[in-house]
Amino acid sequence: MKIISSEAHAALDYLTVVIFTLAPTVIGLTGTSAIISYVLAVVHLSMTLVTDMPFSLVKIVPIRLHALVELVVGLVLVIGGLLLELPTPARMFFVAMGVIIFAVWLLSSYSRSTGQSGAKLA
Repeated sequence: MKIISSEAHAALDYLTVVIFTLAPTVIGLTGTSAIISYVLAVVHLSMTLVTDMPFSLVKIVPIRLHALVELVVGLVLVIGGLLLELPTPARMFFVAMGVIIFAVWLLSSYSRSTGQSGAKLA
């Protein structure tokens, strides 16, 4: 059941960027964990700004590729958070974010933004 619209998904993407950006300060991520969080913020922001969906600046990345990247990132965060030797706050944060990103992926409609057909893609 796809209950997250493209507009809501885009807003959640920007919220995700804010969370990854603030996590090192708010929950005390340091070293490699902080770098990973900042890199994920930049990657997520970059993908969101260039994906063919609402609230993006340039619509050059197909929404299906955006969806695939989110699926992979969500799964890698969960697996990496469980398997890598990270401090407990970092481990909990990355696993939780992975689960959230996967859930958003699972529940999103991933329809085109304002494309000609507006047809649903997933």
